[in-house]
Amino acid sequence: MKYILSLDEGTTSARAIIFGESGEILSTAQKEFTQFYPKAGWVEHDAEEIFNCQTEVARKAISELGISAGDITAIGITNQRETVVVWDKFTGKPICPAVVWQCRRTSDFCDRLKNDGMEDFFREKTGLLIDPYFSGTKLKWILDNVPYARHRAEKGELLFGTIDSWLVWKLTGGKSHITDFSNASRTMLFNIHTLCWDKEILKLFDIPESMLPEVTDSSGQLAVCHKNVFGSKIPICAIAGDQQSALFGQCCFEKGNVKNTYGTGGFMLMNTGDKASESKNGLVTTIAWGIDGRITYALEGSVFVAGALIQWLRDELGLVKTAAETESIARSVPDSNGVYIVPAFTGLGAPYWDHNARGAILGITRGANKANIIRAALEAIAYQTTDVLKAMEQDCGVELKEIKADGGASENNFLMEFQADILNCVVSRPKCVETTAMGAAFLAGLGAGVWRSADELKKINEPVISFEPKITESCRERLLCGWHKAVSKTMERD
Repeated sequence: MKYILSLDEGTTSARAIIFGESGEILSTAQKEFTQFYPKAGWVEHDAEEIFNCQTEVARKAISELGISAGDITAIGITNQRETVVVWDKFTGKPICPAVVWQCRRTSDFCDRLKNDGMEDFFREKTGLLIDPYFSGTKLKWILDNVPYARHRAEKGELLFGTIDSWLVWKLTGGKSHITDFSNASRTMLFNIHTLCWDKEILKLFDIPESMLPEVTDSSGQLAVCHKNVFGSKIPICAIAGDQQSALFGQCCFEKGNVKNTYGTGGFMLMNTGDKASESKNGLVTTIAWGIDGRITYALEGSVFVAGALIQWLRDELGLVKTAAETESIARSVPDSNGVYIVPAFTGLGAPYWDHNARGAILGITRGANKANIIRAALEAIAYQTTDVLKAMEQDCGVELKEIKADGGASENNFLMEFQADILNCVVSRPKCVETTAMGAAFLAGLGAGVWRSADELKKINEPVISFEPKITESCRERLLCGWHKAVSKTMERD
């Protein structure tokens, strides 16, 4: 038996899943880590806590399976993207908290770039829009605001990385400072056409290139985990940003294949093949993965708040005790009773890209109750996904007939049914919804020779349930009209 250890470092928790060579989950462990909100719109993590949580759950998964670290064939890493860590090259200590992808502290700087007419400059080079979401402005903020950071960076004392780079550097005992094409393409610093860190952007942001990691393929013999971490040397054979990893885990290997992940945020990606396809409708162009030096591109629409909305209902409002109970509560009422929730907690992502928008609950009347609000929250996730799909259809000029769903919230059958209704297309869910971790395992297995081709992988995670639209077109139009009116309210300016 060959074992693949997938390290799935998400926004709110670290998971470790061990897959067998038939793609089955053999062992899993998970641990949440602390979320810090020091100011309105700011989100931070403790990078050391993330690494400790990730190694803890990996050891637990290995122990519970009853194997040793030496039995692991390969490690695959998938990670929350765009989150920035800067650490001391010699001590390995972060110089400040990690600035999370959700953090909006660089909004003013992004506005200045837009006002200076820089949007086309960045889109043509990076495929991305100017937004605090991406890593580059966060790194500049750290260099500008953490005492002595820029001076130390210029002296070659500091390293930058997204979470994948941080984990690899720690796992290898500081031997490897790398990232893969998929993560590099999310930094706003990487030219997705020349496949290099862009010197013009680095100069504009005043970022020393010596801080940046080497960019590698997403699959292959990438690094070696130091024996001191788990007790044995283990090859690291895959790195991929979580959404690109999910695209691979869903076996979206052909041009035109689409998946949507319902995680903390919601992320829809379409494989566009070996050509970078520019969006005219608020999507971003990104690198899906690089294998054997060959690049696959994707179009992506990012919804900032999806599953996080259900966490908010649970943790901040106390309306539910568990996310799972939202399904039965939503079914207990015939509709949302005119209630709409726009969860613009950190602005709106695709296709609106309004970082000044703020969340709202609208349409409340005396008859609105808790169940209506909970149902409206689930519907909000589906509405946001629909906006992204429609933008994607306009960009590619075709009507999509099916999307593949994954992520924790996709296990909510009410959400999947409503999603199919409001999208007016089939939503397919695979037997294993842990496709982010599975994608990292697939990439690692290919890199380690466990599997030889994509055709082998397609047989492993075939869809087992499909949800088809059932409501009328007039009902769909009425619901979407109400949603778009609600969205417009959150974007109004004084």
